[in-house]
Amino acid sequence: MKKKLLSMLLCIVMLASLFAACGKKDDADNKEPGTQQGNDEGTDEGNDDAGDEEGEATAITTVGPDSGTKMEMWTFVELHSQFYAEMLNLWNEQNPDKQIQITFTTYPYGDMHNKLLMSNQAGTGAPDLCDIEISQFPNFMQGEVQFRELNEFVDKYRDDIVPARLEIYSKDGKEYGAPTHVGATVMFYNTEILEKYGVDYTTIKTWDDYTDAARKVAEGSNGEVYMTSVDTGGTDWLWVAMAEYGEDYTTDEGAPNIELQSIKNMLNMQKGWLDEGLAIVSPGGHVDLEEGFANLGDGKIASFPKAMWFMSRFLNYLPEMAGKWAIAPCPVFEEGQPRSVGIGGTGTVVSLQSKNADLAAEFITFAKLSYEGNVKIWEVLGFDTCNTEIWSDPEITSDTSNQYIAYFVNNPFDALNEIKDEIGVIKVGKINPAISEQFNLTILNNVFENGADIDEELKMAQEQLELEDY
Repeated sequence: MKKKLLSMLLCIVMLASLFAACGKKDDADNKEPGTQQGNDEGTDEGNDDAGDEEGEATAITTVGPDSGTKMEMWTFVELHSQFYAEMLNLWNEQNPDKQIQITFTTYPYGDMHNKLLMSNQAGTGAPDLCDIEISQFPNFMQGEVQFRELNEFVDKYRDDIVPARLEIYSKDGKEYGAPTHVGATVMFYNTEILEKYGVDYTTIKTWDDYTDAARKVAEGSNGEVYMTSVDTGGTDWLWVAMAEYGEDYTTDEGAPNIELQSIKNMLNMQKGWLDEGLAIVSPGGHVDLEEGFANLGDGKIASFPKAMWFMSRFLNYLPEMAGKWAIAPCPVFEEGQPRSVGIGGTGTVVSLQSKNADLAAEFITFAKLSYEGNVKIWEVLGFDTCNTEIWSDPEITSDTSNQYIAYFVNNPFDALNEIKDEIGVIKVGKINPAISEQFNLTILNNVFENGADIDEELKMAQEQLELEDY
């Protein structure tokens, strides 16, 4: 009895502290999405879905008729709320007998995930629906999952959905999160730069081809322009390499396993580029920062790999470069290897605390997995959709008035369809944030900035990671 009372008091104290923290404001509130706050692993790189770190709820909006079933939804990106609101209006139009009213609240990234964890632990206070960023998702899969299983609601759309994006929000064969996008990684090429120095990006198939092209750029520009920048604050390049070799830096049991040949091959190649003057270290650590956007805008680098959600960054931060950038599959070490990997994402869950969990699940799978929902995801959010029916619909893919199709030299869907069956998956588990920290705070800086031995750095980091709880 005393233990139960103590546990209840502890939950109350923690919740009170968290709610008090929600009233604080700091400089993080002014950061744009993608500024080192959320990512494929949560702590190091830009992400399509990352939001503010601390502060008050930034938006509270109620949508739907007063007569509808009332629900609450939390997000950490206001644009997501706008998308859900549009889908709710469409749902209500199509389902006069299942009207819904939802109050959408946008919280800062860290606060929202913490609030949801606390609500789950307390057994009260959770919203009906909530977005969870991919790196945070494993935290909610520990022990008995507090979310409604979605398999039966997903089944209606399953044949058109990229299977890997359902798997990443699953546990023991049960699906708990509705995905937002594929996050397929591609290579972005500045065709204006490459053409100036005699490089045709469509002929680049392997990393050897890429290195040869880099030498042309370096020689033609007298070392003033580089083929790319290598990251010290992000692991995108490593994810690409692991996917190409079919490796993963966690085991099936979730243990760390970073001494991989794929990682060694990538780091050695990148170090060689730096030594030869073919690449520079990414300003700020990676391209998805103000320093990175400036570097791109100044024409300092000719290419870089990033998930397709980065298309929105071009429109938001580099509108003047429309008509200069092309999208293509990533080069590979050996021809025949897969040329992409899914990075980033948000899974939307239905709480078991919801009094209308089935209706909430029916709505959210409609919003995020249906054809109509994925059209909106493409048009409103600019993401590569999980519903592949969109990828071959000429009304969508040939719409030159679309801002994303109009911006790039080639059609983004052409690149996406080319790698459709080659999009690899890297598992995201409990140990991944610690792995990310090892690379972004130690390994990459030591290797690229200080010339440290790659094998030795990986060995020391592996030993440290094995001390972690996974």
